[in-house]
Amino acid sequence: MKNNYMSLKFKSISENESFARNVVGCFALQLNPTLMDVSDIKTAVSEAVTNCIVHGYPEKPGDITIDAYIENNVIHINVFDNGIGISNISQALEPFYTTKTDEERSGMGFTIMQNFMDSIKVESNINAGTKVYMSKTIKADA
Repeated sequence: MKNNYMSLKFKSISENESFARNVVGCFALQLNPTLMDVSDIKTAVSEAVTNCIVHGYPEKPGDITIDAYIENNVIHINVFDNGIGISNISQALEPFYTTKTDEERSGMGFTIMQNFMDSIKVESNINAGTKVYMSKTIKADA
């Protein structure tokens, strides 16, 4: 499989969440993934984008950027915001942890990403934003 990449920048409003997940899902199709693989990728992207919208920009919308690239049979998806950042990444990665206890948030976003992708890495700086790096290997047809 030849290497390929894409980049997408959009406003952090909830109407763009499905747009982002579908764009990345379509990009992944060149790897000939199973329907389960596409569903996993789209769900992980949805969670990452929703985190940017809800937690990264709680006061007003900002920009979200998704860079995705393919190396051989692996899709790498990077979701960036320039929002408020995460003060304690270890705590944020714990299942059921949420800073939005007054809203109906489950605190499972990062856990879902970890379960649906092969790897996930989170970097964040206060008042400078958060970067989520995810990857998933798509197995070639046997």
